[in-house]
Amino acid sequence: MHHPSSPFLAPPGSPFRLAERSTTAHLFRSGRAGDRAARKHAKAIEDLAHRLYGEADRKLLLVLQGMDTSGKDGTTKAVFARTPPLNVNVKAFKAPSKQELAHDYLWRVHQAVPEKGRITVFNRSHYEDVLVVKVRNFAPADAVEQRYDQINDFERMLSETGTTILKCMLHISHDVQGERLRDRLEKPHKRWKFNPDDLDDRALWPEFMAAYETMVQRTSTAHAPWYIIPSDHKPTREAIIADLVHKTLESMNPTYPDPGYRPEDFEI
Repeated sequence: MHHPSSPFLAPPGSPFRLAERSTTAHLFRSGRAGDRAARKHAKAIEDLAHRLYGEADRKLLLVLQGMDTSGKDGTTKAVFARTPPLNVNVKAFKAPSKQELAHDYLWRVHQAVPEKGRITVFNRSHYEDVLVVKVRNFAPADAVEQRYDQINDFERMLSETGTTILKCMLHISHDVQGERLRDRLEKPHKRWKFNPDDLDDRALWPEFMAAYETMVQRTSTAHAPWYIIPSDHKPTREAIIADLVHKTLESMNPTYPDPGYRPEDFEI
């Protein structure tokens, strides 16, 4: 598989402590510099995504997992700002429907994975089933325990059938999340985004952080490693993930097919 090296990688098979990973990274002199970097990567992603679409063989799955206000929507918008909708899909996973609950927990996920030539972004993902499900006891502990290996097997199958998987945990601090939640309440144009249920999850912050740590430790694999993205600063977060997507597509090196047509073969 093609995955870029990065200081934000959680190396597969190595001990992992979330508390040792910072929610900030000082990579740019200013927010504007970070924005410029993200835009530069977005332009390169536009071309590479179209080449992937033209090749119509392999796929890219970008998983964005993080607490509320960590920036999943904003990251998607920035990274694929230049990419035509034809080339990228976004799937947001909310609470499962009655029909989805009647199937295994990966049923709805498998239906959303990218087609050949496409990029799909998961805004939240199958990892909700070892995070919120675990913290809120929506499933028995022994069932949750089985899911780590099941998810690894599922992702291995995707990898072996042509899907490159890039998983990013958007790592935000408790203090910054509080600021962003207050901002949603105080600004009328953002108030629609506020959900009182977010405060219930916030009250369980230590439990969620422990669940995230276990998630990364158990499911950062050679075929689908985790990257822990400092997410307290929006431009830095977006620039880091745009760089990862850019490098991943670059390493895949998609190429346009040659159908064999030539100008001299046709009268136009």
